[in-house]
Amino acid sequence: MSYQFPDNLNYADTHEYVLEENGFLKIGVSEFAIDQLGDIVFVELADQGTTLKKGETFGTIESVKAVEEVYLPFTGEIVSVNESVVDNPELLQNDPVGAGWLVILKPESKISITDLMTSDEYQSKVLPK
Repeated sequence: MSYQFPDNLNYADTHEYVLEENGFLKIGVSEFAIDQLGDIVFVELADQGTTLKKGETFGTIESVKAVEEVYLPFTGEIVSVNESVVDNPELLQNDPVGAGWLVILKPESKISITDLMTSDEYQSKVLPK
């Protein structure tokens, strides 16, 4: 399978992607990580308005193989939750970078997106050489 690693995304070690838009951060899980999980059966996300610290979990993704937690790459307030993914977990599988985003975060302070991996760096970490 060939995975998409859009250049406009940055990636955390824990496979979350971040898209910076107008000071807000759209966060989801990489196509590679979703594929590794297999068929997704359940998604649970933190509530809108929740403030969490960097590294705290903001949800879980349950597949037929495993239950994985998803982590915030930055401290901030969740200002939007993608209820469509909660209602239809297959959205996450079918379009993880488009319709399958998970939350939108308002960062607590100025963030440096360069703390995360670029698309090329992430690809070289997860794909066999």
